[in-house]
Amino acid sequence: MSNSVYQINKGINQSIQFQGLKAQYIGYLGGAVVGLLIVFAALYIMGVPSLFCVGFIATTGAFTVFKIYKMSHQYGQYGLMKALARKQIPKCIKVYSRGVFMIR
Repeated sequence: MSNSVYQINKGINQSIQFQGLKAQYIGYLGGAVVGLLIVFAALYIMGVPSLFCVGFIATTGAFTVFKIYKMSHQYGQYGLMKALARKQIPKCIKVYSRGVFMIR
């Protein structure tokens, strides 16, 4: 009998992580970067001074990265989706007619 050494992947069923960002927040950060590039290009084409463009995009980008990291740590992998779903649940249901409950 031969003794074999197998590598065990302990990351099975774990969400992907990149620099502390979890799951969908990686996509949010990528979308924010692309959006900021488009905003920078639009400002530059409109003739806004380039130093103002760079400063505006840098501060907006830093704020966006900070918020995305905060949401990633606060909500985790599925917490943001659960929080958004919880907001869509009505507080109460009002029925002004008994017709809904009548058998026809």
